[in-house]
Amino acid sequence: MDIIIRKAEVFDCPQLLDLIKELATYERAPNEVTVDMDEFIDAGFGPSPVWEAFVADVDGRIVGMSLFYIRYSTWKGRRLYLEDIIVTETMRGNGIGRLLFDETLKLCRERKYSGMVWQVLEWNQPAINFYRKYGATFDNEWVNVSLEF
Repeated sequence: MDIIIRKAEVFDCPQLLDLIKELATYERAPNEVTVDMDEFIDAGFGPSPVWEAFVADVDGRIVGMSLFYIRYSTWKGRRLYLEDIIVTETMRGNGIGRLLFDETLKLCRERKYSGMVWQVLEWNQPAINFYRKYGATFDNEWVNVSLEF
């Protein structure tokens, strides 16, 4: 199997949105994905993009993605925020997640960000185990807060 890791292109967006919906189902929230294709494309490839992504391409099919953006910490400066790393269920266990994660880490270091942060659901043991292999630290002190509009 030939796995190509590359930056996402606008034509990848339909497959990326499919992966996002697959993740939402896995995370037991299939009806929570409300972003539409136009918003998704504009947010990634419009005049003021807010996200970037790497994709794992196998024979022209997107089987994984790492979607991220830059956040600013008043204590640490610029940090890469990993919104989602997704590998389609049928392709898990082939090292694709590692390739995507490594490429994201590489970009973070090349841009000289102060670090990389993300969230993981407390019940998602496979993801927790994956991140532990990288020496990630887990913070039990902060609480997620949001407002919906």
